[in-house]
Amino acid sequence: MVLEIIGARFLARFFGSSFYVWISQIGVILIALSIGYYVGGWFADYFKRAFFLALLLIPAGIYTFIVPYFAPTVMDAIVLRHPEDMDIPMIWQKIDPAIGSAVFFLLPCFVLAMISPYMIRLASIHLSHVGRISGLVYAFSTVGSIAGVFISGYILIDHMGISSIIHSTGVLTIILGLFCFLADSLFKAHAMEN
Repeated sequence: MVLEIIGARFLARFFGSSFYVWISQIGVILIALSIGYYVGGWFADYFKRAFFLALLLIPAGIYTFIVPYFAPTVMDAIVLRHPEDMDIPMIWQKIDPAIGSAVFFLLPCFVLAMISPYMIRLASIHLSHVGRISGLVYAFSTVGSIAGVFISGYILIDHMGISSIIHSTGVLTIILGLFCFLADSLFKAHAMEN
């Protein structure tokens, strides 16, 4: 949710804070979540280790961290491809923010969405507890999203720049990937005991 909220502010630098920017950001994040949940569930069944998730989270975190460095060049290419002496057609006023959002936020949000199905798979050792485990994972995920919205919108934006928030999100994603390496060792040790 931090990437969704801050991402819309980030895109506003290049496209303004129009309704289309918010629609683009929300839509792209929902696409990333939907695909991430599906692919994450498939990978979790196929690669039954958190190690694989770590291999995805760390590059996604690095990518997120460097977004503010290469964004101006990419955004200029998106925006400046339209002739300066002509109005930008309405269709491109709608699509350009979606392109920008997809370039910067689709990949990290896709990878982050893979966490929930992965955690459900890894934590559900006994099928009789799958419902409880999935409810718990999605409850914690939603609480985290709520916290992300309010903390990024009410606190972080007042004390940090948008680029710094994006950098911090990248670092936290890398740390989450490193935690998955640790979790993989713990799950492996637990499985050997049973």
